[in-house]
Amino acid sequence: MSPAPQYLSGRILLALPGMFDPRFVHAVIAMCVHDEKGALGIDVSRQHESLRFRAVLEEAGVPPGQAPDVPVHVGGPVEPQRGFVLHSTDWGGHGTIHVGKLWALSFSTDVLRAIAEGRGPSKWLFALGYTGWGQGQLEGELRHHGWHAAGGHGEVLFDPAPDQRWKAAWRAEGIDPALLASETGRA
Repeated sequence: MSPAPQYLSGRILLALPGMFDPRFVHAVIAMCVHDEKGALGIDVSRQHESLRFRAVLEEAGVPPGQAPDVPVHVGGPVEPQRGFVLHSTDWGGHGTIHVGKLWALSFSTDVLRAIAEGRGPSKWLFALGYTGWGQGQLEGELRHHGWHAAGGHGEVLFDPAPDQRWKAAWRAEGIDPALLASETGRA
């Protein structure tokens, strides 16, 4: 009898040094959905250079109100025109997926309106696009030198600056990222 599959919803994927895909060098991906059909995560380590949240609200027809004018994250290369709010679990509404006890993912305009009106989640970030894997694809990548499946360290998703999240997530794992090798050995 084979062991039950280990799904990664509620965990964080960390790109290993030597990541084979340059789009994911030092990536920190909050895994929101992972099952037998595939996986979906939001990369929290990159931001658009000039796109700001209030501009996104205006484009969506939501009056910006009290919303801060924070940078927009690059959630991943899949559907880069589609918006997602990764947030704390103290808010939920239509289109919200609670990912364990540490974070939630919302993709409706309800959460955008709530943020603009000052009644949204206490911690959040807005991302365009997501990182996705088809059936069995992520499992294959995990067998090669590419990803480390870290614990669900929710504190690294919102508090450190995006360019510091990779190092912070490794430290939360008890690992000094400076000691990581860019290749795996062969025995």
